[in-house]
Amino acid sequence: MTRRTASHPDLSDPRVAAPFFSTWRVGTPLRQRQTVEAVAAAWERRPWPADDLLAHHLYTGHDTSTLLHYSQWTSEQAYEAFARTRRQERADEIDTAVPGIERLGLGRYRYYRGTGGPADRGGRVPGCVVLVDVEFEGADPDRQRAWVDAVLEALAHEPAPHPGGISGHFHLSTDGTRVLNYAEWESAQSHIEALAAPGDGIGSATASWERVQTWPGLKSTTVSRYTHALGLVPD
Repeated sequence: MTRRTASHPDLSDPRVAAPFFSTWRVGTPLRQRQTVEAVAAAWERRPWPADDLLAHHLYTGHDTSTLLHYSQWTSEQAYEAFARTRRQERADEIDTAVPGIERLGLGRYRYYRGTGGPADRGGRVPGCVVLVDVEFEGADPDRQRAWVDAVLEALAHEPAPHPGGISGHFHLSTDGTRVLNYAEWESAQSHIEALAAPGDGIGSATASWERVQTWPGLKSTTVSRYTHALGLVPD
């Protein structure tokens, strides 16, 4: 069966070979809450869809309009089988409960590297999840990895790390064009304060961070804040 959990996911779980991220636009805070409950109901009334799905998590956007889905699959083929046979009935029930949901697309990724797993949280519960979506000009898997390596090097030598940062988990899009950092923070205010500190974005005005920010082929960076609203796992 399916049960709810308030626990945050382990992004670095080695079993997760196919992490998926997708965003829905629902319009208002009320519709955010209604959609979260509709998703929970559609899943809880049915058996867990596949052994290859480890967890599915839902987050409310601080823009008061969007929802983020994050699902942990052991393979992309297992997700495709679910999408063919069991996804539509859930989607139909959710759309009946909350008509007019705009689905903005599914992102397919592979986990690459990160810092601060669950064992390193020190008892801290993430109060805010920050997604940093970085797009490059054209597909280049080597560039994806090299850029993440440079970010982690800059973080390792950061002279004034903000104490509210908990973790950062970097994912590479399977099409070679994007990097997605799923970062855990103690609170949204901690993240806002870190952005307001001297420097361009997160990080001090160092040569390492300037190298990250001026990387050849870097096209755009989008930052979004979310609150974990629902976890669904097999019972």
